[in-house]
Amino acid sequence: EVQLVESGGGLVQPGGSLRLSCAASGFTFRRYAMSWVRQAPGTGREWVSKINSSGDSTRYADSVKGRFTISRDNAKNTLYLQMNSLKPDDTAVYYCARHAGSTVYNEIDYWGLGAQVTVSS
Repeated sequence: EVQLVESGGGLVQPGGSLRLSCAASGFTFRRYAMSWVRQAPGTGREWVSKINSSGDSTRYADSVKGRFTISRDNAKNTLYLQMNSLKPDDTAVYYCARHAGSTVYNEIDYWGLGAQVTVSS
């Protein structure tokens, strides 16, 4: 059974940093591209960042480019999102998601339950 479990969310002041983690199990993690997707209250899901299976290709939404960094440790079956210079507009539930193949062009086929990130003073 595919499982994606996010951790590391919380409350942070504007300008602060957080690192999200996503522990993957039930599949061969190193063979799949992964993404982070977020959903703010009252809005639809917004794609944030994606990384290919080997970790050498990444992409970011314009809204987070230069502030967020996606990475993965295939030996630990874990996906990360380092978030710096956080803004109130970054407040959302952040979801870890698996793509249906090794590249970022494959569609998403599994989702985690999400981690709440709140940016507020």
